[in-house]
Amino acid sequence: MTVARGTARTAGASKPRARTEGSASPQAIAGNLRSLAEHPAGRPVAGTGGRLVSATMTVEASPTLDPIELFGAALRMGLEPSLWLQPVDGFAMVGAGRAWSVEADGPHRFGDVAAAWEQLLAGAQIGGGVSAGRAVGPLLIGGLGFTGEAPGDAAWSPFGAASMSVPELLLLQTRAGRWLTASFIHAAEAGDSKADGPGAPERLQDLWADLEARATAAGAASLTGGGRVPLTIAGEHPDRRTWDRLVDRFAGAVGRGRLDKVVLARRLDLTSPVEIDAVAAVRRLTTGSPTSTTYAIARGGAVFLGATPERLISTQGKDFQTVAVAGSIRHDDDATREAALAAELLASDKDREEHEIVVEMLRTMLEPVASEIHVAPSPVVATFGTVQHLVTTVTGRLRDRAGILSLAGLLHPTPAVGGEPRALALELIAEHEGFERGWYAGPLGWVGADGDGEFVVALRCAVVSGTAAALFAGCGIVADSDCAREWEESRNKMQVMASALGELQS
Repeated sequence: MTVARGTARTAGASKPRARTEGSASPQAIAGNLRSLAEHPAGRPVAGTGGRLVSATMTVEASPTLDPIELFGAALRMGLEPSLWLQPVDGFAMVGAGRAWSVEADGPHRFGDVAAAWEQLLAGAQIGGGVSAGRAVGPLLIGGLGFTGEAPGDAAWSPFGAASMSVPELLLLQTRAGRWLTASFIHAAEAGDSKADGPGAPERLQDLWADLEARATAAGAASLTGGGRVPLTIAGEHPDRRTWDRLVDRFAGAVGRGRLDKVVLARRLDLTSPVEIDAVAAVRRLTTGSPTSTTYAIARGGAVFLGATPERLISTQGKDFQTVAVAGSIRHDDDATREAALAAELLASDKDREEHEIVVEMLRTMLEPVASEIHVAPSPVVATFGTVQHLVTTVTGRLRDRAGILSLAGLLHPTPAVGGEPRALALELIAEHEGFERGWYAGPLGWVGADGDGEFVVALRCAVVSGTAAALFAGCGIVADSDCAREWEESRNKMQVMASALGELQS
């Protein structure tokens, strides 16, 4: 596990707080951060490299300031931003810069990240946002990868096996208001006004003023103007012939009782003669999939982005919510045909079987830690972009308050992205799929200083770097899976991202 300062760091539970709420003017940012840094409530914890200093203020920004424009401005400034949008909930967050980060790998990465975050927070000085609501304050944001193995694929190398960070600047927007959280690592001993991090408050105040001005000036028209860039297919993994063979093989294994389900994924490599605009793609994803969670994380010149329908886990105190999303059919803009397709999906034995496997796994995994579990009596059909899915919501209450990272580690990977039994399905995927999943189908999300947060499953996604993009989609294979139908399903899922990135040439 690697913990980095100034660009990255680690972990938490309880933490000292001071009230410094105000408006997010440049002067307020610097003044609040300086006050916290110069009057610490405790001493830095050994091994963290310094104290997390974080101040949250209400935002009196331009009403036209748009989270996507802010993400775009931070991306163009090389600040490796992160973006999280849930349009139907009126929830958005944008992080810019990395005050602290933690990189971990292997099967214990969830626990390692949680421990590092807890250690950092134990010596943190956090001001403002004490009672403002969920997600207000410093957050740890990032992804934990599908396997947790260090990537060998160049497309995934900037992201590592798992990487989560505290943004230097974090804008949170909900229906209740807007907040800005500014954070840095203060390495001086308690009472020592000299530094490590001298000038950090002033630098962050100037950075916010610059970001806000650039984002406001950019305007939505500059992000959506112009035609879509042309895209051509540069490679498919597996190809159609191999896909058909693998679907038959996996379906046969299910039919013989070796396993209940296995998820087979595809990777589609695209190229363009011009640079692909990841910011415009994010805007199109948000417009086309308003019921999904749209996300984007930049690392080392690449952007991982998507619009996923699947929540892995969300917590608030002892209450939790997750969802089973499995079984799919295409979406149609005609309401009559859409209703007919939805009825077909609900009547499909294959899709209902695939869906029930996911529901039962969620129930089984949560039973040991939950005092209450409520499963919706039957699935509903929901539309996400170009695809309709069977969806069952699962809610409940935990026996003891647990950090969301431990719950994410418990549930990942669900049968919706791996299979059941889990170990055998993952073995087959690793042996036959033929490419690295990287962060595709892995947990992506955020955790607050109180241990609560939300993780989604990173689906309907792509890695974009310059003129190249790699798209990913998977299909659940059960005994009566048909090769042609599964191929078409994967194409429908990829169409969401392909159309956001540009115009696929025939």
